[in-house]
Order: sequence, then C-alpha cells, then structure tokens
Amino acid sequence: MRRAISLAALCPPAAGAYSVGAVIVGEDGSELASGYSREADPHEHAEEAALGKLLEDDPRLGGATIYSTLEPCSQRHSPRTPCAQRILAAEIPRVVIAWREPSLFVNDCVGYEELAEAGVEVVELHELAAAAKSANAHLGDLA
Repeated sequence: MRRAISLAALCPPAAGAYSVGAVIVGEDGSELASGYSREADPHEHAEEAALGKLLEDDPRLGGATIYSTLEPCSQRHSPRTPCAQRILAAEIPRVVIAWREPSLFVNDCVGYEELAEAGVEVVELHELAAAAKSANAHLGDLA
C-alpha cells in the first residue's frame, strides 16, 4: 500500500477528481502492474491504469491482490467502465484499500459492497487512510 500511496502523489491534481494510486501484486509478492489517476489521460482512474498494463486474460490475476489508495469506484461520470467492475472482470480475488470514497463527487459509492458481494476479499487499512488522503489536499478537508 505504501507504493500505491507514493503513486497517488504523482497524480496531476484535478478539482473534480481524487488522486489515487494502485498496485497489482501477484501471489508471489511481485509487482505485476501499477498506475495512478490521470496517468495517461485526464479521465483515467488508478485501477484502470494498472489493469490496462496487463492482458485481460493474464493468468496471474486469478491469484493477485490489487492495492488501491481509495475504494474502487462503482460509477463513473464518463462513459468508462467503473473500476469495481473492471476488477471483477479481471477475477482478482483480493482488494486492499486505505479509505472508502466519501460523497464528494458520487453520492453513494458502493465499490466495496459490489466486490464483497461478488466474493472478493476486501480489506480496509484504516491506519493508512491519512497517508492516502494526503495526495488529495487539493480537494479540501476529506475527514
């Protein structure tokens, strides 16, 4: 998660979007891919950037963990696929987040619930929430 937090700090700040980092780690602990919000274009999410660097049918995804500094989105304002759906499609069995998405841009993010209901193990690391939020100082108080 510390690597994901450092990636979030690389995000170009945007008034209408969170700065998020994501790292996909294989069963053996090796990093498979990483990404951060707005890495390649202004609408790209961190999980989307990381998953986009791997083949959709990469067999390593079936035993992987994705670390994301923020709960994967359950809806998007752009016509792109929400990150929770991308994770389910990739069949990643474990997601680790630092904090849940507040209702700043989306009234009811349910990425955590969608993943858990589909059988994905979702872990929230409350102790790293403040560090993950720090990349979002441009959005004001998110406590």
